[in-house]
Amino acid sequence: MIKPNSLREHLTTAIPELGRDPDRLLVFIERGSLAGTFAPGFSYEYSYTLSVIVTDFGGQPDAVMVPLMVWIARHQPELLANPARRGEIAFEAELLANDKVDLEIRLPLTERVGVHRRAEGGFAVEHYPEPELEATLPAGRWDVYLKGEWLGGWDVPPA
Repeated sequence: MIKPNSLREHLTTAIPELGRDPDRLLVFIERGSLAGTFAPGFSYEYSYTLSVIVTDFGGQPDAVMVPLMVWIARHQPELLANPARRGEIAFEAELLANDKVDLEIRLPLTERVGVHRRAEGGFAVEHYPEPELEATLPAGRWDVYLKGEWLGGWDVPPA
């Protein structure tokens, strides 16, 4: 599975607080399942809930949510594009006494995997990217501010 590491990398790049202390970003895969069609080749799809926990976070929750939404738009776009799937992104927060928060976000994710016989024997495995949708953000540098305070940023590569 490649999406958990992709999201971890994106968040630690976009959120300065996590970039300085990436051990405060915990990622777990829950309720995973595997669906295959028994079509020639043994291709399948992972389906799971990704639990992302940010511990002892002192910034604004928007500093996490905006880059998260950008990542979702590219890596699981139907969560935003399909009205029936909206609301499936869940979160919980524990407000700590020291003006910090433990934040847990749960994302229902899928990953398609192609498995094909090789002529020389064995199998070739390919993780398919999400279908390309029209870009939600133009390429370039994107920074997030709240009331004039820089919360974080990231670079969107050209399509």
